[in-house]
Amino acid sequence: MTAQESGTTAAGTETLRERLLASLVTARDRTTLLTSCVEDPDLTAQHSPLMSPLVWDLAHIGNQEELWLLRNVGGREAMRPDIDVLYDAFEHPRSERPSLPLLPPEEARKYAAEVRGRALDLLEGADFEGGSRLTEAGFAFGMIAQHEQQHDETMLITHQLRTGPAALTAPAHEPVPPYTGPAEVLVPGGPFTMGTSTEPWALDNERPAHVREVAPFWIDTVPVTNGAYQAFIADGGYDTERWWAPEGWAHVRRNSLKAPLYWRREGSQWLRRRFGVTEVVPPEEPVLHVCWYEADAYARWAGRRLPTEAEWEKAARHDPVTGRSTRYPWGDADPGPEHANLGQRHLSPAPAGSYPAGQSPLGVRQLIGDVWEWTSSDLEPYPGFAAFPYREYSEVFFGPEYKVMRGGSFAVDAVACRGTFRNWDYPIRRQIFAGFRTARSEYA
Repeated sequence: MTAQESGTTAAGTETLRERLLASLVTARDRTTLLTSCVEDPDLTAQHSPLMSPLVWDLAHIGNQEELWLLRNVGGREAMRPDIDVLYDAFEHPRSERPSLPLLPPEEARKYAAEVRGRALDLLEGADFEGGSRLTEAGFAFGMIAQHEQQHDETMLITHQLRTGPAALTAPAHEPVPPYTGPAEVLVPGGPFTMGTSTEPWALDNERPAHVREVAPFWIDTVPVTNGAYQAFIADGGYDTERWWAPEGWAHVRRNSLKAPLYWRREGSQWLRRRFGVTEVVPPEEPVLHVCWYEADAYARWAGRRLPTEAEWEKAARHDPVTGRSTRYPWGDADPGPEHANLGQRHLSPAPAGSYPAGQSPLGVRQLIGDVWEWTSSDLEPYPGFAAFPYREYSEVFFGPEYKVMRGGSFAVDAVACRGTFRNWDYPIRRQIFAGFRTARSEYA
């Protein structure tokens, strides 16, 4: 949705209201699926110290919605001020959350449902013009829809970490012919517009739009596949120090890493566990569950490197014919099922080369959806950055501790994914739905 589409007419306002309602309902339907497909003991258990119990995420979603929509936008009194500290993500690390007096599952469901009912009443009469920055173009409602979808992705990660029988199902991908196109694409050098100042629901770290100069470079047409990554393993990639950054090599030795998370060798085959199902690793899929150090080591082994964040965004958004930066690789239209693998429609990445309708003007495929893609860049603010609506969303994470990922995964909803969207994590993290593609300088 462009800034103009937020509208100043009555019809534009109602279109915006309908869009916000649809985004909130879609997010809540997914939350309900993720928290109703297992019994209460699985909701209250901590399946990994890296993740919260599912029931914490559920009540946190409701608490954030109450804080920003009911209290900040609506000016309402707090419904449950006693639980604010329990669901403040910065007060308690994930490893400690099971020991807190959390709302039990049924109470958490009722609380989130009561908040949602009041939020929808507020949406029905909301004024999107002439108010605060929170209400302009429905930003606060869009922010909450994105927040819930981000936690839905987090809960899907928790489902992958849990042991036991499968609790989730989704259709398999439609068969596609093997990708036989060019292995890499040349992205021309020169300036392009990075970030956005017009996307109404863009978050603070995506702003403001600014010009970046990028030298010409080559980038993989598709993400690195399981088959390609298996060649790295077979060539002794995990046993050869020269491919690894010093911190990465120490991490590999300390944790005895030999393959992506959830992989195991059985005879001549690599198997993986995926949402409770054990299966042969499909060679044509983008590799998944690798940390930044693994992605960086593979790139070095292949005689290449990870793209910078600016390079990734130029490959994804820059149209060399018009000189514009588009919202998505395919243009400005919202993502459809023909463009990208998003929204948990499937429970795995699509085969490399899928979604030709979603490719960039230069022909780069699958830049949106399937797997988050590690870049070489640390998370840093753009020139002119201003924290909004709270500094803990982005500002406290700026610095060399975190590496940027781009593009979104199959677990990301379209409302929380666009060409400017930035994600980040520690370079050792592997439970996230992350893969990568490689790049090289033009004359490398």
